[in-house]
Amino acid sequence: MSILTWTWIIVGATFALYVGIAILSRVRTTKGFYIAGQGVSPLVNGMATGADWMSAASFISMAGLISFMGYTGAIYLLGWTGGYVLLALLLAPYLRKFGKFTVPDFVGDRYYSNAARVVAVFCAIFVSFTYVAGQMRGVGVVFSRFLEVDVTYGVLIGMGLVLIYATLGGMKGVTYTQAAQYVVLILAYLIPAAAISWKITGNPIPQIGLGSEIAQGNQNAGMYLMDAIDKIHRDLGLPEYTAAFVAGKKSMIDVFAITMALMVGTAGLPHVIIRFYTVPSVKAARISAFWALLFIGILYTTAPAVATFARANMIQTLHEKEYKDAPSWFKNWEKTGLIAWVDKDGDGIIDYNHNAPAKKEQAPFKGKPVFAVDQNGESKLGSHGERIVTNKINTTTPNELYIDRDIMVLANPEIANLPAWVVALVAAGGLAAALSTAAGLLLVISTAISHDLFKRVLRPNMSEKHELTLARVAAAVAVIIAGYFGINPPGFVAQVVAFAFGLAASSFFPIIILGIFSKRTTKEGAIAGMLSGILFTSAYIIYFKFINSTAGAESWFLGISPEGIGTVGMVLNFAVAITVSKFTKAPPDEVRRIVEDIRLPRGRSASS
Repeated sequence: MSILTWTWIIVGATFALYVGIAILSRVRTTKGFYIAGQGVSPLVNGMATGADWMSAASFISMAGLISFMGYTGAIYLLGWTGGYVLLALLLAPYLRKFGKFTVPDFVGDRYYSNAARVVAVFCAIFVSFTYVAGQMRGVGVVFSRFLEVDVTYGVLIGMGLVLIYATLGGMKGVTYTQAAQYVVLILAYLIPAAAISWKITGNPIPQIGLGSEIAQGNQNAGMYLMDAIDKIHRDLGLPEYTAAFVAGKKSMIDVFAITMALMVGTAGLPHVIIRFYTVPSVKAARISAFWALLFIGILYTTAPAVATFARANMIQTLHEKEYKDAPSWFKNWEKTGLIAWVDKDGDGIIDYNHNAPAKKEQAPFKGKPVFAVDQNGESKLGSHGERIVTNKINTTTPNELYIDRDIMVLANPEIANLPAWVVALVAAGGLAAALSTAAGLLLVISTAISHDLFKRVLRPNMSEKHELTLARVAAAVAVIIAGYFGINPPGFVAQVVAFAFGLAASSFFPIIILGIFSKRTTKEGAIAGMLSGILFTSAYIIYFKFINSTAGAESWFLGISPEGIGTVGMVLNFAVAITVSKFTKAPPDEVRRIVEDIRLPRGRSASS
């Protein structure tokens, strides 16, 4: 059977499974909608957290970025895994003991202020919408290639599916759906990785294959894989794959800033934190954190191998090949506009190199290529049969290829000539990763509006029935807005998600840390800290990504890119919150007692 047929079968089966779980898990109470009735087992919650955490950025885009960034791509591995450890040890147990539904709930009660609650609601919605934009882009990428559906229709299908199981089952339905999605996405990630590792190195364990010699029958046989890809890069005039802090790669301070922003941003993400409220006890929260870290680690330790395999195979199958002899996978992906070739030197050969390095690294095209069309709406073809690209071409490098980083994982099985069902399974895995996180984020948005804003501030006498209805309506509106971002994405999946982490790092993390470990932090300090952190970070990102997007590292503050500026925003938040707290009235005694209590194990009192 063809890839398309297999994809419809596997994706259709997984979609039916998700909808079936949502119907069986339908809830009729706000507690069930918000926190699944606090009846989820640690193992299931660990799987659900893994799926919620491993978004389209982890599944689709992370390995793609590593494959182009090489060593410095480790910022995503270190930041996201280290951040989860930080969350599990420093925040989750204490927030679970505090006993509220959401992060704005914690902020509002800990800082004894509805104003602080409203600011936290604003931050939660802002962060979540930024994050969900990346997920919906991932849905569009998968649909546009594997189901041969226009990106717009693909996003609409994904919106419909998320709307069904997020509004019917709430957190309960989402939790059990995410557990199923984890199984789908991890199988979809590991099976092709193991198969490609076996083909290249003769070892089916990708993590070991990454450090092994290339097997006989392959190009560069007998060389260690990492040595071979470094040699390929040198031959193409590129920085070595394993090199760090050299020309053409990120600076040390930027690597540090991005890693820190991803790490502390993880600990401030509301859709991950809320998962620890779904288990019955603090002990169960700690156990589910262990399971989640184990499940997350399986994919994250595999990602560098997937990135390296994809990079080596992509270059070897395309560079210096005549366009007419380009492999079928290239022609298939070319139809999506996520990969394109422009014959700059007129020789009909695909050249992928940087032998004339520019002052700064740039893609050959700005955004997705736009193909010229004739009067019948069909793509115009060049003398070699290639599609004519109308975007402005980067003339600072002889590189003739545009490759969207987000296709590397999805195209990897095709590049390696794996069976059609494996290709289809990867498509289902990518959709599972994107939809699982999108559902969690949409629940955060709906909960922030219905519970934190309306129930706790605007309409405290609202009935539970009306609150549940409002939560579902808010989720539906959020799905529509998220769909718009999926159709008009602001960047690569992992780039967009990195912005969300920076916003979370600069807004929530300092205030949660101070709320748990500092009895002196006041409501005025918390409000001022959150506003200063998120406004500074968002303004920096908007300016350098949308207003002055051509500015390079020489224009950045201390050489820190927009992806890493959340670290500066975090420091600013801490500084403002602590300073303002010193000059404002101390929190009430009951709040100080709450802070003492949440740090003590069950069965102990503050006086013991």
